[in-house]
Amino acid sequence: MGIRDEVKLLTRSRDWRGRARTPRTAEPWELPTEQRPFPTAWARTPAVGTVRAGLQRGLLKPTTWTVTAPDVEGIDLLDGLRGPVVFVANHASHLDTPLILGSLPHRFARRLAVGAAADYFFNHRWRAVLTALVFNGFPVERDGRGKTASQAPQLLRAGWSLLLFPEGTRSQDGWMTRIRLGSAYLCCRLGVPAVPVAIRGTYAAMPRGRTWPVPGRPRVSVRYGRPVIPMEGESIRDFNKRLADALARLWNEEDLGWYAAQRADVSTAPADPAAAAPAGSWRRSWASSRPSAATQRPRAWTGDA
Repeated sequence: MGIRDEVKLLTRSRDWRGRARTPRTAEPWELPTEQRPFPTAWARTPAVGTVRAGLQRGLLKPTTWTVTAPDVEGIDLLDGLRGPVVFVANHASHLDTPLILGSLPHRFARRLAVGAAADYFFNHRWRAVLTALVFNGFPVERDGRGKTASQAPQLLRAGWSLLLFPEGTRSQDGWMTRIRLGSAYLCCRLGVPAVPVAIRGTYAAMPRGRTWPVPGRPRVSVRYGRPVIPMEGESIRDFNKRLADALARLWNEEDLGWYAAQRADVSTAPADPAAAAPAGSWRRSWASSRPSAATQRPRAWTGDA
């Protein structure tokens, strides 16, 4: 380093090693600037929507259906339902969103916005652009605070349906956990129905830490339930309980059949893990390690037969 460079460092309040001469504790405190939310309105323009439909139907769905073996049930329960609605799903893997987008009827998929964690999907510009372009994602604060939390009601008022994962994060072991009040708040406040969506097998197919599903086309299931509609005068907590119970029963139908459907309040129901009986511990261990590549299983009884 020459004399000229050393002089430049000194004039910039740096010593000859490049370190600041003023201790951090002596520097004046400044209010941290609030980071502006990533804009996503461009992703809902007609032109971008056409591109996204092509990506989802021509690339995302074929790829997802190639690396997994999806079993989709309950689509008929959406007949006659018109948007906007809030699809409420459990969350165990990054496969969950592609499976729902690929299994939904086109009339919903083309007008669906996906709530994505702001601190993960929108913390880098390249990831935010891909999330908004491919999934029509919009940022959601996991703790419910921040400006981005207000985008959901605006989208519903504009006629967009939403896909939300009210557990807040992916499951640690494949088991469904308590759902938060955000989805119920939106439904009660705006008078829109909620459709529970139970996803099974995605934890084993692509758990946390993996960037691609395991080999062998593991079987996964996507089950749509009957719409849950807010009743007049119903509180947000009461509606959230009805929604959680509906999702829990739907989640249990995969392997417990009619027994779980009739006794959704016992330890097999994952909607309230804090109140679960001790028998729930072995079921959690089993759920996280159960094989997902089975090709045949008994048909779950839905209560309509």
